[in-house]
Amino acid sequence: MANLRDIKSRISSVKTTRQVTAAMKMVSAARLKKAQDDISHIRPYTSRLVGIIQDLMATEKALSGDDWFTVEGKGDKVLVLAIASNRGLCGGFNQNVVKEVQNLIQGSLKEDYKAGKLILGVLGKQAEKMFTARKIAVDFTNHDLINSPDFKTIAAFGDSMISAFKNGTYNRIFLVYNEFINAAVQEIQSNQFLPMSFPVDEKNSLTNPDYIIEPNPAEIVRDLLPRMLHTLIFQVVLESAASEHGARMTSMHKATDNATELIRELELSYNKARQAAITNQIVEITGGAEALKGG
Repeated sequence: MANLRDIKSRISSVKTTRQVTAAMKMVSAARLKKAQDDISHIRPYTSRLVGIIQDLMATEKALSGDDWFTVEGKGDKVLVLAIASNRGLCGGFNQNVVKEVQNLIQGSLKEDYKAGKLILGVLGKQAEKMFTARKIAVDFTNHDLINSPDFKTIAAFGDSMISAFKNGTYNRIFLVYNEFINAAVQEIQSNQFLPMSFPVDEKNSLTNPDYIIEPNPAEIVRDLLPRMLHTLIFQVVLESAASEHGARMTSMHKATDNATELIRELELSYNKARQAAITNQIVEITGGAEALKGG
């Protein structure tokens, strides 16, 4: 009977766990819907904004040498900003970011890392813990930034990185994050944020009827550039947030299904053990009755 009590206790425990994972799945699903809406709004805007600046940069040297954002900075350090999450239970979401940073450290940025010229910034407590466990030094963090992504706050944070690049602290800036594909798929990205590269199209011309240039291309690019950089950083944070919710929803869905399957197996074991216990009792009673008859 002790075995029956143990099995019954396990069934109760797993059912409680299933309730928690099912609730977490529903919460993540609700948050994912909002995050998807945010992404669907910002992606076309960012794409068009980048396209306008790209067209202006491709037609002529609009900035007359003031093209700091297209050439390597004067600094000798490389900044890698890893964007993850503050909470766990989201599958390989955080681990994928950490692995991608490790790939950079062991690959294209190996020499910078060995020379102590790689600066690692982390947004997300879970990723920071993983880096610490792997003995990879984290130079700065800003975990609160990703709790409730706000354009104004993120733009101010982005300004600090952009200013450091422009003023000669960094020569390159990389962003490592999860790009949202769908609820079940998140694609890890490692993109160079600065300097930016624009394809040259010699056939392009400012006489294109799609654009009315006033006062001149240089002024327009200087005005739009900060907006574009801020928007790009904001989009990356939104992509990561949506990916986190999608990963957690998928992970909790699988956990709920696994709990349901485990409960089914435990109930089967419980019924078998109960049936065996009843059979043993019947055998003992029958044996006792026969012994009395024989006496």
